[in-house]
Amino acid sequence: MPAPSQRSPAQLRRLTRRPTPRLPSWALVFATLVPLGTAADTPIEDLARFPQSQVTVETAAGTRSTYRVWVADTEARQRQGLMFVRDLPAEQGMLFIHPAPRPSAFWMKNTYIPLDILFIDPRGKVVKIYERTTPLSLEPLGVDTPVRAVLELRGGESARRGIRSGDRVRHPAFR
Repeated sequence: MPAPSQRSPAQLRRLTRRPTPRLPSWALVFATLVPLGTAADTPIEDLARFPQSQVTVETAAGTRSTYRVWVADTEARQRQGLMFVRDLPAEQGMLFIHPAPRPSAFWMKNTYIPLDILFIDPRGKVVKIYERTTPLSLEPLGVDTPVRAVLELRGGESARRGIRSGDRVRHPAFR
């Protein structure tokens, strides 16, 4: 498969192909509180249509890692996230930006690959990392601390790059 930057929209569609999800009724109530999946009648948007941006993570050790990210900038895109994606390159991810800081939680329903989930405060400080999350799990993963954004990366990427809580994420969403 070509490098992620050379993937065509058709190739991105193949990465996100999935069946129509059916959620139990309790999940719809939970999904209104946090971006946890999609309703049964919500279509999945092609990732090629998501806005794209770049984030840089600066570690306490002085290393910098840059990622190309899809930006989940609407409620529908935040509910979708990386569900049904079957491959995520190491240099790519998804950034969920909240309009205002708030506690946030995610689950892995319909997410087929392990992810590292980084919760980021309004100044770009990583406050919590869940590493190598369990695919297809319904366990909520979150923080009570208000966060401005959440960054999802390929599972194991945080450990591989030495990213820890307290490190800084650089993006225009942070002051």
